[in-house]
Amino acid sequence: MSDKALEPQGEHASDNEDKITTLKGMYEDYFLDYASYVILERAVPTIEDGLKPVQRRILHALNEMHDGRYHKVANVIGQTMQYHPHGDAAIGDALVGLGQKDLLIDPQGNWGNTLTGDSAAASRYIEARLTKFATEVVFNPQTTDWQVSYDGRKKEPINLPAKFPLLLAQGTEGIAVGLSTKIMPHNFIEICKESIKILQGKKAKLYPDFPTGGTVDVSDYQWGKRGGKLKVRATIEKIDNNFVAIKELPYGMTTQSLIDSILKANDKGKIRVKKVQDNTAAEVEILVELAPGISPDVTIDALYAFTNCELSVSPNACIIIGGDKPHFVSVLDILEHTTHQTKALLKMELMIKQKELEEKLHFASLEKIFIQKRIYRDIEEAEDFKEVLDIIREGLEKYFREPNEPKKAGDTRFNLLRAISEDDIVRLTEIRIKRISKYNSFAADEKIAKLNEELKEVKHHLEHLTEYTIAWYQMLLDKYGKGRERKTQFDSFEKVKVAIVAANNAKLYVDRNEGFVGMGLKKEEFVSECSDIDDVIVILKDGTLMVTRIADKTFVGKNIIHVGVWRKGDERTTYNLIYLDGKTGRSMGKRFNVKAITRDRPYQLHKGAKGSKLLYFSANPNGEAEIVNVLLSPASKARVKDFDFDFAELAIKGRSSGGNIVTRYPVRNVKLKEAGKSTLGALKVWMDEVSGRLNLEERGQLLGGFDTGDLLLVLYKNGTYEREELDMTRRYDPKNLFFIGKYHDDMIVSAIYHEGERSITLVKRFQIETSSPGQQFNFITDHRTSKLYLATVHPMPEVEVSYRVGRETQSKIVQLADFIDVKGWKSLGNKLHDGKLTAAKELNEPYVPKVQEEAGKPAPKPKTMESGGLRPGDTIELDF
Repeated sequence: MSDKALEPQGEHASDNEDKITTLKGMYEDYFLDYASYVILERAVPTIEDGLKPVQRRILHALNEMHDGRYHKVANVIGQTMQYHPHGDAAIGDALVGLGQKDLLIDPQGNWGNTLTGDSAAASRYIEARLTKFATEVVFNPQTTDWQVSYDGRKKEPINLPAKFPLLLAQGTEGIAVGLSTKIMPHNFIEICKESIKILQGKKAKLYPDFPTGGTVDVSDYQWGKRGGKLKVRATIEKIDNNFVAIKELPYGMTTQSLIDSILKANDKGKIRVKKVQDNTAAEVEILVELAPGISPDVTIDALYAFTNCELSVSPNACIIIGGDKPHFVSVLDILEHTTHQTKALLKMELMIKQKELEEKLHFASLEKIFIQKRIYRDIEEAEDFKEVLDIIREGLEKYFREPNEPKKAGDTRFNLLRAISEDDIVRLTEIRIKRISKYNSFAADEKIAKLNEELKEVKHHLEHLTEYTIAWYQMLLDKYGKGRERKTQFDSFEKVKVAIVAANNAKLYVDRNEGFVGMGLKKEEFVSECSDIDDVIVILKDGTLMVTRIADKTFVGKNIIHVGVWRKGDERTTYNLIYLDGKTGRSMGKRFNVKAITRDRPYQLHKGAKGSKLLYFSANPNGEAEIVNVLLSPASKARVKDFDFDFAELAIKGRSSGGNIVTRYPVRNVKLKEAGKSTLGALKVWMDEVSGRLNLEERGQLLGGFDTGDLLLVLYKNGTYEREELDMTRRYDPKNLFFIGKYHDDMIVSAIYHEGERSITLVKRFQIETSSPGQQFNFITDHRTSKLYLATVHPMPEVEVSYRVGRETQSKIVQLADFIDVKGWKSLGNKLHDGKLTAAKELNEPYVPKVQEEAGKPAPKPKTMESGGLRPGDTIELDF
């Protein structure tokens, strides 16, 4: 063969030559065939019934086997293999997956645990059968399109005529060649209700609901379309100061995988836990024991930030539409399509039933005349079967008029629904003599009347098909909706600030002389505990400032005078300094924040002139402004060589500001004289009434303005109070609080509670007398039936109480300040009522704590000589 003959001539040679397929063509054809097969026949469900082929074949096999009893799963797998050209393992896994979704298959035996991730027992040990829901909703051979199975021996459904969106109820995942699908499961009850809305012409909405519970943020769901995103969270509860418990799992997680992520984060030092124990049985409970001194509230946030307790899920609603092509749609598109498909299937079933009823009515009418009018006697003289058929037709035509036959005057014959066929007459000849002899005309009339009623009802349903479909969904809701209430709650997740909740898994050290900072300098000076994701701020004596990411050992420059952990956007930490300006010889004072900065870039805190240096420096976490003593050089010409300088008279400006003049003369020494208070004013703090998180963004309830040393008072519904220092990382449960706000020394707590031991209702008023912050104290008796009805810090509380007198409920209004004087916090109080109350309601407006100072209020600008005033540090020059 010549070389030319071997050259590729495209995918097809000339018409006179045999077809030649090149290697490139083989790859293209075979790969496309394989990709199409995986997409259409394995990984992606169809919109018609929401099932993948293996799932459809399993359900078809179960329906063929269905007799109301359980079948061995191994037997079901064998039956399915008649239709599915793959191994038993793939069929078994798909069958277990369907059984665990608790909708179409009724399982018996150990089918595994979706909460813990435990696998199912071997197929020979477990059993399955179809649920009543599946037999009623999924199957109808009369409305099913069939195809030949892979080996040509059986018929299998192309799609099952499902009259419910199985795809949305069960959810699905699949990876094909070049694409994937991920559709979330949705709530059964909500699917039915939203389908009814679509039929009513209203706008539907549908959000995921996961069998593992938890919470979900659907703000970016985009109805499940490609590009949308969900955030799912576990439900975590604080047990006490030493334990938190995970009660519900995020979607896609098992207790084992979640515990693994917690242990991994603990090993990396992101969180600090002492022990993790899985107590899951029928319900999830993962008990997390905290390391000593670790806040449970910070740990909860850290679990969301560093473990799989919070996950981001990307839905991708990809389905097969029309049997030949994948489409990317939304769950609302799927819901609308399946709703109208259900309507179409119900119409098809009604039309089939109408046809069946018409046939029954048609033959019942023929049978009645055939027997009552004794037409069967006329055939006795017939010589052959054809003559028998002609005699019967002639006899029937005396009493029936066919639909195409025009009606004449005086014609009293009955109208037939269709023409009399030869098959009808043959069926009449097959009626047995015994049946003719026992024929009951009255019963026959009743049967015909009943058939007419049924036919009338079917026609009514066809005329009002939308209402009939709505009734279908309502029937499903009433019959199968019990116990399928929503498990996953909605929430809006605020982003957890990783730097705040990261555990202090490292220590920061500094070598001031050599100029190194880091976690690995364990023989050098200890600075503070920190996290391995923190940033470090360093200030040198020459006035250089730099921020760098923490590492084992980093050179930042010699003569370090300050090193600490830096937080981006920190508006409270204020730096006070006095520096010598090398150009003018003046000593300048300034106050500044460092809110944002470029890492590893050196910044100068002075004007950069040669000879400039720092004379005094302090870092103040809450904007404190101290008083320093400035001692000038003895050789200076200043008259006053020893004076005080108050930083409170300086405004807080930017890092690059030049500052204000402290003195024009040489300075010998600057030292601290008096610690100052914050000049930023009270820090206004709010509590988000949904999440219970403290914030500065004016979300929720105002707790008050907090300054250095101020405390927070919390009155809990369990009858305890707590006075504690402000901790912005702590989170409270608003449902368990009567009051939370800034504590004042003159506060009076008024409480109404049921005293369990004496079975009476008491009122008490007291002031906080305990001095231990951060500790809860019980101000009602500790009897197991004691119950706090109400607690308030309003100075003049007015309360409406309700109670039972016999079968009636009575109420009265009580002025608590007039009812009882202020007593000790351990006192029982005065009796208000014998027995229990049914309700106690405060009538006053909600107590709003006073905010005496505005947060962030700038300090007054210092007076200058030019403005006619003097300030500490200025010198007076006299001209003699």
